[in-house]
Amino acid sequence: MTAIRLLLVDDDPLVRAGLSFMMGGADDIEIVGEAADGAEAEALVDRTRPDVVLMDIRMPTVDGLTATERLRAREDAPQVVVLTTFHADEQVLRALRAGAAGFVLKDTPPAEILAAVRRVAAGDPVLSPTVTRQLMRHAVGTAADTRRTRARERLAALNDREREVAVAVGRGLANAAIATGLFMSVATVKTHVSRILAKLDLNNRVQIALLAYDAGLLEEEQEER
Repeated sequence: MTAIRLLLVDDDPLVRAGLSFMMGGADDIEIVGEAADGAEAEALVDRTRPDVVLMDIRMPTVDGLTATERLRAREDAPQVVVLTTFHADEQVLRALRAGAAGFVLKDTPPAEILAAVRRVAAGDPVLSPTVTRQLMRHAVGTAADTRRTRARERLAALNDREREVAVAVGRGLANAAIATGLFMSVATVKTHVSRILAKLDLNNRVQIALLAYDAGLLEEEQEER
């Protein structure tokens, strides 16, 4: 089994040391580097080619948000997991919109952080439905009207089936649950998700969920039930 190449980015050396000790003990994870700010992280990504970057947000020089935006804009972009002390923070939302695959809290139990890195490396976002709903409520409460109009304009590119899948992704459902609910195969769900990402120029399922919430699709679904 190929080890997951992991880069740790945090301006606190004690936090980095703790993460390195905790993550480095796993047989399937290889710590390829540590960085104290976003600029150093970008340089290390060029040299070490990590699969996943565990990224703190609040750092001097180049913060984690800026670094996430720059990294996710690359063709060979690594997955980024935001490391934060806040459950629902505007900067976390901005990082997710920039393409981060999710976030973990700094006080998360070690086993859960390990699981988060493994999930992201496998292509799954690290947001439970409960946390997703919390973040989305926070997101749509800020400049909601403008954001809803723009989101609806973007979603107009989807056909009806793709729109249904986008709503299911917004609800935090996994592919198997979406397949059951919409009476299609898991392979077909994956195809629809890939098409949605391509049509809307998005990086991952988290961004689909954010866009669905911004557009009010989840509210419409609840009203129809």
